[in-house]
Amino acid sequence: MSSTTNCLKTIGSPSLEELKGSPGFPDEHHMKKGPIAIIECIEAIPCNPCETACPKGAIVVGHPITNLPTLDVEKCIGCGLCIAACPGLAIYVKDYTYSDTEALIVFPYEYYPLPSIGDKVTMVNRRGAEVCEGKVLKINLSEKNNKTPVISVSFPKKHFEEIVSMKRI
Repeated sequence: MSSTTNCLKTIGSPSLEELKGSPGFPDEHHMKKGPIAIIECIEAIPCNPCETACPKGAIVVGHPITNLPTLDVEKCIGCGLCIAACPGLAIYVKDYTYSDTEALIVFPYEYYPLPSIGDKVTMVNRRGAEVCEGKVLKINLSEKNNKTPVISVSFPKKHFEEIVSMKRI
């Protein structure tokens, strides 16, 4: 895992290949079955709110608390309760099966102004590069989210692997 950490520290984000080797990143088969959490946590720090937020026990940090979170893809139902629980904003949910032509991403967004439902937004990859247009479907401001807005956006399915968030408005 040291090469992932070095990549994060040297270029600012891990590569998709590095993430695929982490215990919180689902395999391609499970990513395309329906809604699933994707955990891009690759630094061994003392943290486990994602584990305690998951009602199905699909995320395990265990002992020591510096373990990387492990996602049990068979238990994850893509409910998204882990998204706002993560203080590092390192978790999102994707749904490849959202429609025939579009995928769905649900992610934390801690910037103002917030978009509005129906807005067209620019979707970005993990390096912040613009990839495609998306449409805001939902903005979850539930008190359970500890003041972290969680946004749901549809986008063209062909960009499924690339998209992780939206460009700041």
